[in-house]
Amino acid sequence: METRWLEDFLVLAETASFTRSAQARHLTQPAFSRRIRALEGWIGTELIDRTSYPTRLTPAGEVFREHAAAMLNQIHATRALLQGMRPLPEDTLELAVPHTLSFSFFPKWLTRVEQGFGQLSCRLQASNVHDALLAFVEGGSDLLMCYHHPKQPVELEDGRYLGLRLGVERLRPYARADRQRQPRFVLPGTAASPVPFLGYASSAYFRLMTEQILTDAPEPCHLHLRYETDMAEGLKNMVLEGHGVAFLPQSAVAREVRYGQLAPAADERWGVDMEIRLYRSKKRSRPVLEAFWQYLSGEYPAI
Repeated sequence: METRWLEDFLVLAETASFTRSAQARHLTQPAFSRRIRALEGWIGTELIDRTSYPTRLTPAGEVFREHAAAMLNQIHATRALLQGMRPLPEDTLELAVPHTLSFSFFPKWLTRVEQGFGQLSCRLQASNVHDALLAFVEGGSDLLMCYHHPKQPVELEDGRYLGLRLGVERLRPYARADRQRQPRFVLPGTAASPVPFLGYASSAYFRLMTEQILTDAPEPCHLHLRYETDMAEGLKNMVLEGHGVAFLPQSAVAREVRYGQLAPAADERWGVDMEIRLYRSKKRSRPVLEAFWQYLSGEYPAI
């Protein structure tokens, strides 16, 4: 058996869709289906009820779902032990967090939270939004911090998870500022003089949000794509060097805007608000997690 089969199965159990699961695992649907069949062949029984729609687990699949998450956790813990890492102390919380939030939002948020809750030991798994969600669903973290927008929602089964709304992040275009603190490039540009554009790779959550902004823009935009990456921090550095315009979260550029290094490259209509959310599984419980969640529930509204 391969560990990726377990990961495939847990994603399918969460999404109840072969199509969406295959997309999440970056596979074609036939290839994804073959891996699920291989897992069932190894176990010796069917885990998926293929007579129903949407897809659901068989009774054996429901039992295996809990064991699969535990097996993955044990494998990861054993690997960490063999690599010389100490296991996490009982009072340490593990969070899956997208890169941008780990750089900009999380440190200041933790400072505020600790003022009321007390000092907290944490381990962050920083990754892209998709991998952070996958790590959380597979049982690899206590908490998931992520972005959410109604048109690009994070799809978690309501019955299995609890969520809190931590705040709002705005994504809008920025450019390097001149000595008068004015942007060197301004949207929307023209057909004769398109704006040099610094974009997100196709796997990035902000790519979807950027496309949403441009779709809803007050007028057509003329852009010349010069650069792509999947991290907002990388785009910010390119903008600081004057290479073009990029859509960046406000928390990531607050310091640079304050010191006149960056400036908005368009008015407020060229932006979108995203919620910052925190999730936990109802089935995952430890004393420190329960205490921390109880405190946060008194500070933030439930989803």
